[in-house]
Amino acid sequence: MGRMGPRAERPRQPILPSGEQIAIEHGDQRVVVVEVGGGLRSYSSGGRELLDGYGKHEMCSAGRGQILAPWPNRLRDGAYELDGRSHRLPLTEPERGNAIHGLVRWAPWRIAVRERERVRLELLLHPQPGYPFTLALAVEYALGPEGLSVAMSAANVGSERCPFGIGAHPYLALGAPLIDSCLLRAPGQRRLITDQRGIPTGVEAVDQTAYDFRSPRQIGPARLDTAYTDLLRDEDGMARVQLIAAAGGATLTLWQDRSFPYLMLFSGDTVAQPERRRRGLAVEPMSCAPNAFQSGAGLAVLEPGESFRGRWGIDPGRSEPQRG
Repeated sequence: MGRMGPRAERPRQPILPSGEQIAIEHGDQRVVVVEVGGGLRSYSSGGRELLDGYGKHEMCSAGRGQILAPWPNRLRDGAYELDGRSHRLPLTEPERGNAIHGLVRWAPWRIAVRERERVRLELLLHPQPGYPFTLALAVEYALGPEGLSVAMSAANVGSERCPFGIGAHPYLALGAPLIDSCLLRAPGQRRLITDQRGIPTGVEAVDQTAYDFRSPRQIGPARLDTAYTDLLRDEDGMARVQLIAAAGGATLTLWQDRSFPYLMLFSGDTVAQPERRRRGLAVEPMSCAPNAFQSGAGLAVLEPGESFRGRWGIDPGRSEPQRG
């Protein structure tokens, strides 16, 4: 009998760049959350895409839908001090000499709860160079009649107190080729002035400036990479950003609770892929200011056993009453 060659193995399906895809549904709403970074890849309602997200065969780019922890935005030189000790993080924005958007964007999150209308993901962030602390992080995405609700939490499960901030990075879109034709209403009464590295150097009122969107107006050519604070809030305590279609008046609303006193708007003019620029407006709820590990602006310092909780979400289509 002849000698048999090695047994051929069936080719395996390639692992997707963003890992496992977790879909949740409610009525005609559908959300896809991903294992890598625990982020929000897509959200549709009534067959209408509400985010400038990315495909399941693509790697996430420009922070699309990612969770930003244990700090959002930029940290100058990746350096900070706490309790008399100096720490230095890797420069993940090397062209500007900053550490940007935290440590969990590319980590695999664990699915803790999976149901038809909600999913909860968790991540244990272990000590590492530059951030020698232990955090238990969780994010829960839930769909319901009012749209998408996102609950974020973090607990210091280590033995030392630790600096902490968190944010999210969805890009809202209304189907237009560019955001220029859309109207924008945003609740920021003051904006953070920044240097060429994107680091805040001061604060100014938005009155009579190009950054005042408290009343709806067209985005036009405005280039936004702007953090706001002193947010106007509705009676329910939520601050709301609205993106409104120029034709037909379709409205998309992102809301954030008082745990997020800062808001970043980014029009995407500087994203690496030219074809993706200004296709969506990044609306980023943040618990602290950029560079908070150095400035302390909005920074939480969690004692062992202490926790943070915050909520934000997206209303897929109901208009809010106009405010002056």
